[in-house]
Amino acid sequence: MNVAAGPKLAAAVSNAGGLGVIGGVGYTPKHLRSVIKELKEDLARPDLPFGVDLLLPQVGGSARKTNYDYTKGNLNELIDIIIEEKAKLFVCAVGVPPKEVVDKLHKAGILVMNMIGHPKHADKALAQGVDIICAQGGEGGGHTGSVATSILIPAVVDRVKGKKSPLTGGPVHVIAAGGIFDGRGLAASLMYGAQAVWVGTRFVASEEAGAPKKHKELVVSADHGDTGTTIIYTGRPLRVRRTDYVKEWEGRQDEIKELTSQGKLPAELDIAKRPELSISARPWLMGDVAAVINDVKPAKAIIEELVNGAKAAIEGGVADLVNRGSKL
Repeated sequence: MNVAAGPKLAAAVSNAGGLGVIGGVGYTPKHLRSVIKELKEDLARPDLPFGVDLLLPQVGGSARKTNYDYTKGNLNELIDIIIEEKAKLFVCAVGVPPKEVVDKLHKAGILVMNMIGHPKHADKALAQGVDIICAQGGEGGGHTGSVATSILIPAVVDRVKGKKSPLTGGPVHVIAAGGIFDGRGLAASLMYGAQAVWVGTRFVASEEAGAPKKHKELVVSADHGDTGTTIIYTGRPLRVRRTDYVKEWEGRQDEIKELTSQGKLPAELDIAKRPELSISARPWLMGDVAAVINDVKPAKAIIEELVNGAKAAIEGGVADLVNRGSKL
């Protein structure tokens, strides 16, 4: 969610009964501590949980040449701050967390969740000792895979069946993500076997989101087909709004392939040569679900709609099934 997942939104989500997570991409240790301090100031109670999300791709070896260290060598210090500030959850995306990091977090009583986009990635996450796996379908915003949510979630649920959390001793939980914006998506995810949902794009269009006004407007105005994946920004598939700039690059696939094979990011190089593009070339992260999001509202209202809508969908579905069965 990029800058959208700031302290105001994370606190609002936790205050409403969810677990708010700060997106810490590119944060220095000093910045992360100040952001967590701001989040805590907005919590209704000091014991409410919160989490921190970092991007930890593999660098070097057989990894993508465009991968780089988003923590800029500060991972250990960032982890120390997460522990000192007593986060409840650590989230790792675009790679698996180092085993030593997982062990260190577990010693502090912090749960570890790994974001994945393919069933096979669950095996790597489990090998590192994670407690929770968040499976995001390809329709999700930001870094994403190509397996649809409706296929990915059941596959991952089956993959982790019988696996235990090293921290709790209980089952490894699966969190569903990708295309979830209301109670029907939550209900469907629970039916697929997930224990909870991870919601991104819907919260970009929330009052508390740290996203610029334009980002929120682009989510609300999006239609079906207005998002797409591109590797021009990070070297890996990133689902964004298909702006004129993104569309321009869609016709330059050979150039994209050549640059990324050299470890170069097309958009970054382009903007360095043409600074005037810094605004129009900006990536606006959002999932396909943006097409059915039509307003900006408080995070609390979004959570209430998710919970109440799921309850209504499940109860209605059961009643309909019973009624149909009685007529057979």
